[in-house]
Amino acid sequence: MLKLAVAKGRTEKEVLKLFEQCGIYFDEYNKTRKLILQDRDAKLELILTKPVDTTVYVEAGAADCGIVGKDILLENNADVYSLMPLDIAKCKMCVAKKRGTNFDQNKFITVATKFPRITKKYFDEKNMDCKIIYLSGSVELAPILNIADVIVDLVQTGTTLKENDLVIADDIIDNVSACFIANKVSLKTKFAEFESLMQKLNTAMRLREEE
Repeated sequence: MLKLAVAKGRTEKEVLKLFEQCGIYFDEYNKTRKLILQDRDAKLELILTKPVDTTVYVEAGAADCGIVGKDILLENNADVYSLMPLDIAKCKMCVAKKRGTNFDQNKFITVATKFPRITKKYFDEKNMDCKIIYLSGSVELAPILNIADVIVDLVQTGTTLKENDLVIADDIIDNVSACFIANKVSLKTKFAEFESLMQKLNTAMRLREEE
């Protein structure tokens, strides 16, 4: 049985839909508060994790594989294999600022974000000096309350930015979607199981494209 860690929330919901399209059903889903579920055929164990922790479980071998956003994969710099992108949970990562303010690349700025590693890399590549403030919650509050000049965050529809009078100043990663990742040892010892699951996921993604 493959053990699959999946980030809870939007990724989890889209993954379950994808599984149903390729004939994998978790009958207990929506009927229990369990965090570990088995599929109907007892071939796949689903472990529901906090998004930021998903790569930790896979790297440690507690899960053989996982499905997690590309943002978490890059931010955690996990020692895992990224096997294939999945066309689900799509968004982008952006720098955003208060409407009517300037994003001055020659000025020392303060940046609030949940993604300090990605943020530092972006500003280093721009040769911009900045102070990074890590926030685990709603980073949109930081420029509103004047503790940061800009934020770096994921944007799906842009509605939250608009409602908080923020606008996109620059795109960092245009396509942030879910990725199928693997523990390096598990991929070798359970290669046949990985191959079977990836074939099913590819089939499900083709069916989605045809809809």
